[in-house]
Formats: sequence, C-alpha cells, structure tokens
Amino acid sequence: MTNRELMERDLAHIWHPCTQMKDHEQIPIIPIKRAKGVYLYDFDGNRYLDAISSWWVNLFGHSNEYINSKIQEQLNQVEHLIFAGFTHEPIVRLSERLVKITPAGLNRCFYADNGSSAVEIALKMSFHYFKNKGSLRPYFVSLTNSYHGETLGALAVGDVELYKDTYKEILIKTLQTPVPKDQTPQAALEASEKFKQLLEKYQGQVSALIVEPLIQFAGYMHMYHPLFLQEVRKICDEFDVHLIADEIAVGFGRSGTMFACEQAGISPDFLCLSKGLTGGYLPLSVVLTTDEVYSAFYCDYTELKAFLHSHSYTGNALACAAANATLDLFEKEDALKKNIEKSRYIIQKLEKFKELKNVKEVRYKGMTFAVELKGYDFKQRIGLKINQECLKRELFVRPLGNVVYFLPPYVITFEEIDKMVDTVFEVVKEL
Repeated sequence: MTNRELMERDLAHIWHPCTQMKDHEQIPIIPIKRAKGVYLYDFDGNRYLDAISSWWVNLFGHSNEYINSKIQEQLNQVEHLIFAGFTHEPIVRLSERLVKITPAGLNRCFYADNGSSAVEIALKMSFHYFKNKGSLRPYFVSLTNSYHGETLGALAVGDVELYKDTYKEILIKTLQTPVPKDQTPQAALEASEKFKQLLEKYQGQVSALIVEPLIQFAGYMHMYHPLFLQEVRKICDEFDVHLIADEIAVGFGRSGTMFACEQAGISPDFLCLSKGLTGGYLPLSVVLTTDEVYSAFYCDYTELKAFLHSHSYTGNALACAAANATLDLFEKEDALKKNIEKSRYIIQKLEKFKELKNVKEVRYKGMTFAVELKGYDFKQRIGLKINQECLKRELFVRPLGNVVYFLPPYVITFEEIDKMVDTVFEVVKEL
C-alpha cells in the first residue's frame, strides 16, 4: 500500500478535526504506517520527528515497550466493564496514585474519556455543589485568550472568537477576566486585581474561575507568572468561588513540575487531567476534587442531590493500565529530573532565533518552548508554510498561527533535539 492509495480512501469518507478539508485538494494527508520513539513512519518509507507529541499527548515515545506490555497484560484480564456498581484494580491503584501526587486536598476522582468532558464535569460539579447548598450561581469566569475544549460548556468558558461567535446563541453564561499580559509579577498582580473587581460586581453569582495554570497552550503558548495563581486562590477563597485548574495540556511535566499548580504552592478545588495521563495511548480523563465537594452530593437516594454525569467508557481498564504504566515510567526513569537537562539544552539552542529579524519573542517553561514570529498577516498562513517545509526535512511541527512551538516526547535524545530545533531555525531563516 502507498501513501496515495490510503489518502484517497481516507478522503472518500473521513472528516478530520481542525482541518479545512478543501485544503487537501492541494495538501496531501500523510498516512502513518507505524511509529516508534519520536518518529512517525509513512507507507512510502519517509519518517517525521514528532516535535509536538501528537497534539501534546505522547510523553514517553510512540510504541513504548513498557506501556505496550502493561496494556497487553490488562487485555488478557479485562478490557472494559460498566463502572456503575463495579470497579477494577487498575483504576483503584491509579486513583490512589493520583491523589498522592497531586496538590493536597484533592482526594476524590471522577473519570471520563477526554479533556473537554473533564472540563464539563468540573463546571457542572461546581454549579451543582452550590445548588445543593441552596445557592444558584449561573456564571463562570475564565481568562481572556483561554481554551478549554470544544464541547458546549468547555467552549463557553474559552476565548476563541471564531467558535464563540458561531455558537454564541447556545452557550452557557460566562464572564472573562484578563490573563496576565506577560510573565512578570507586576502583570500577575494587575490581572488578579481585575479579577477581584469582577467578583465584587457579580458577588454571589459566580460558581468558579477556570484557568490553564502558567501556560495557555492553544492560546499561542502564552505564559504568565505563578503569582497570579496565588492571588486568585486567595480571591476565590474570599468570595467563596471555586478554582478549577485545567491542567489537561500543562500537566504531567510540561511546565517543569509534575503539575503547574505546584509552582504556585496552591491547591485548586478541581483539577482536570487528560492528554499525557495515559502517555498518549488511550482516551482517559479525570477530575480530582475535595472531600468537601464530594460531601455535598453524598445523600440518601430520595434527596436527589447525586451528581448527574456519566460515560459508557468511564474508567476503561485498558486506559487505566496505560496511565499506571505512564506513572511507573515517571518514577523509574526520573523523567522530571532528566527533562531539566534537556530543557536547558533546548533553551540554549533557541537563543539563535533571537537574532532573526522575523522573530518577535522566544518563550519557554519547563518542556514547553515557543518562537513567535512577526511581520506576517493571518491570511498568509505562515504556520502552514513552515509545517509543509519541515515535513520535507523529516520534521513534524504544527504552528499556532505565527507561533512555532516545541513539545517533544520526553524520550527525545540530544541529537534529535538538534535536528528538531536546527530544522525549524533554517526554515524560519529562509522565510
């Protein structure tokens, strides 16, 4: 089979996400035959270094032998079962481990199968908590430039103008407060004060503030100071408002620590996790919350206070096996410590981008790196041009507008880092 044969079969029936399908009249879809480590291999014998971890999910490389083996072990025991009235050992063990490694006080785990669903759960749980307490709070607050997913509730608390304009008639009530404009403490304080003023105006009407801690991934890799998290935690406590930390993208080491909230020394009321949770293998998400929130739903059946949310594939045993294997690798390979050395090396290599006239800024946090370009209009689709040129050079990047970013799997070698950064540098230099 060739790339072209499979591409033609694909285009006959499949509608791809985040894609204007008409583009594929000129731009070929690349069918992948296999993947190993940081590389993807197509049917024509080409390979591509996966510099974005396949949409930010793959942590320990494709076809990781250890994760493969643990999924295979689980496959021979139980693949999936209804999670109402039943449980299984992998999810019990996973929950115990997550409670242990996440910020203090998050003792309860509610599972779903993707990041958007996790956000929906946190929003509904927060609203329902206050309703069970006799308080109706219809509003949620999110940050400007934010993204939390594309189901209706998650979309409503995001700040993607195109989406919100298209679906505005059917979205829930939300308010927005400014994200810190940069990574300085002063910007953090200014933004937190704006948030406080908003709560003063809507006192008693807001259920929760939802934030992406430290890095707004889909928001062009915008970054801010941990002080903002410290301040909004205090303000949420003052106004009796929940704090939802959406660490779906930033969790599991992308910020430099296991969870970004650690860098602020705060615990949210809800922590949403997905993506890297299974090492990029299988769909799984979880919302961790407090005993206080859990208790508000704990009642006799006749009281009708139970939380109303479910998924057919909640707590999938194979996904939990992958998640446990991923946590094993963090422990066995001391991944966070090794990432410090790799991060320093990448940061050093990114210095040369600052010499280019078409580079506006270089940003980084942990294992997240971004190069923002300048001088290009949105309609020029400069990101697509960079993507196509890099593919010719065995590298897969998928820029966000004028921002080229690197989110490599943690198993990337220093030689592969050289290829990744040097290739993008040459392409950007040639623009």
